[in-house]
Amino acid sequence: MSKRPCVSMLASRRNGTLYIGVTSDLGKRVWTHKTGAVDGFTKQHAVRTLVYFEIHATMAAAIEREKRLKKWKRRWKLGLIEETHQEWEDLASLIA
Repeated sequence: MSKRPCVSMLASRRNGTLYIGVTSDLGKRVWTHKTGAVDGFTKQHAVRTLVYFEIHATMAAAIEREKRLKKWKRRWKLGLIEETHQEWEDLASLIA
């Protein structure tokens, strides 16, 4: 996957702690979460599984979408994840 603006959701487990972020290098960002390379929320809560992502045309569009998703109710976020894959499998292999 080429480096393009993305919004991603990572989870600690099915229906667990969620993290929403934006990046221009999803592969690198997922790697940092999986390895715990950076201290912070995702390391503290063991948020390592990529469960959802969207590719956007511009970083501005990705940031706008990230801000909207962060305001969503939790059940809406869970529904968005389950619309695309009900098993909550790790999508990291799709971005390699």
